[in-house]
Amino acid sequence: MTAGYLAIVTARAGSKRLPDKNIRPLCGHPLFVWSVKAALAAASVSRIIVSTDSPYYREIALKAGADCPWLRPPELATDTTSSADVVADMLDRLGDELARYRGLVLLQPTSPLRVAADIEAAIGLYEARQAPAVVTVSEAECPPAWMGQLPADGCMDHFVQPQFRGIRSQDLGLWYRLNGAVYVIGIDTFQREHGFMPTGTLGYVMPRERSVDVDTAFDFQVANALMSARAHRDT
Repeated sequence: MTAGYLAIVTARAGSKRLPDKNIRPLCGHPLFVWSVKAALAAASVSRIIVSTDSPYYREIALKAGADCPWLRPPELATDTTSSADVVADMLDRLGDELARYRGLVLLQPTSPLRVAADIEAAIGLYEARQAPAVVTVSEAECPPAWMGQLPADGCMDHFVQPQFRGIRSQDLGLWYRLNGAVYVIGIDTFQREHGFMPTGTLGYVMPRERSVDVDTAFDFQVANALMSARAHRDT
């Protein structure tokens, strides 16, 4: 009998720019627990597994209501380890159990503002369009034509390409960015592609206020302010 979706939350210990980022307290819960809570509230998700290399993180995951059947091996807990490598290892370990699931949902722990409705909407798009995968995006803060690399001397002569100089942002159209919140993909497709964006992947647009990706102390402050405002609205 086919169950719902398998959700994987990747939460390794250690962070260079923001120490212990994934367990930093955010409005009453460690950061990665917000991803667990969203998955628990998503009706289409039937199992949630937290992938971590830390026994302490494992305790937090189990207390939050997720599964954590084993610890991630050290070679998959480095600064250069990809999410695809982590998920591939997880799927190999699960073996025949994978046949139970309708698909795979990756929830990165650095997207605490994502809610169950976002997960359900991404899954709904995946199923309705029979897409190979769906990833969440949000409207970009500025068009890419206004972005560039700054040389050591700070000279702006070549920062904006000549054809875009003097053009208003509203005349450059809407641009979107990956927000890292939800990835939905068929398990067979993931195993074949070893990635989350095969040809034909569809984008599901999330609002910017739920699309903060926590990577720095500033990002965390923004997420904390938005989460606090949400809690205030809900009381």
